[in-house]
Amino acid sequence: MTTHHRERAFIIGAPLAIVPALVFLPAVIFLIAFPQVTHGRLIGFLLLPPCLVAEGLGLWKLAVGAVSGPWGIFNTLSFGVLVILLVIAGYTGLFLALITLPMGPP
Repeated sequence: MTTHHRERAFIIGAPLAIVPALVFLPAVIFLIAFPQVTHGRLIGFLLLPPCLVAEGLGLWKLAVGAVSGPWGIFNTLSFGVLVILLVIAGYTGLFLALITLPMGPP
């Protein structure tokens, strides 16, 4: 893979991976779990599948850009974005687990 292809994979993959990852938790909390707007659940269920598809495509581009040789700046940047996505996935999982806990005395 050439430097141009790795650069293109990073430039396309990073926003496709980061933006849906940041949108996922608020969409689930404010649209599906505790709807704050009229028809929030419907909007949430229509919003999540495109977010998941975009996330998958972005992760694929970043993974291809991170592991292809020879090693360069765009490999490092792609790997850094993947680490940031791990952090986002961690706090998303933590908050989604916390909303399943009972809220009050048993």
